[in-house]
Amino acid sequence: MIALRGGVLEDAPALVAVEKAASLAAFPHVFPPELYPYPDAAVLEDLLARIATGTEVIVSEDAGEVVGWVSVSPGWLEQLYVLPERWGTGVGPVLHDAAVERRGTAGDRALRLWTLEANERSRRFYERRGWRLDGHTRVVPFPPHPLDVGYTLRIESC
Repeated sequence: MIALRGGVLEDAPALVAVEKAASLAAFPHVFPPELYPYPDAAVLEDLLARIATGTEVIVSEDAGEVVGWVSVSPGWLEQLYVLPERWGTGVGPVLHDAAVERRGTAGDRALRLWTLEANERSRRFYERRGWRLDGHTRVVPFPPHPLDVGYTLRIESC
């Protein structure tokens, strides 16, 4: 049974572990781990800073284990990660929908997000849920500095 709850600062190590597992499984063609070791400390620092400045985290648990999480802030779906062994089990869609509902309830009528241009799985996931490329791009701050593409989702009403 998948349960959702609000994330807290104490969740940060478990959230980073989920993000790391998902990133290593999804991006070896973008960030070859033998060339670019996973930046655990920088990712943890970034996550803690986001939470401290108001980013809301929704955690998905199964039998007390964190299996995925999503973070949102006004106008943004910031991050969504699911353990690779849970891909395709419905955790991602549940987190996505909870995030969109949360921001819609808060008054947002549109959300934006960034995802790696080379992350075809993520791009298909979002496109199936109505997200559309918005023409924005940015360079990722971690080497080898790949490109992120922007997506926008219009929220009808919540």
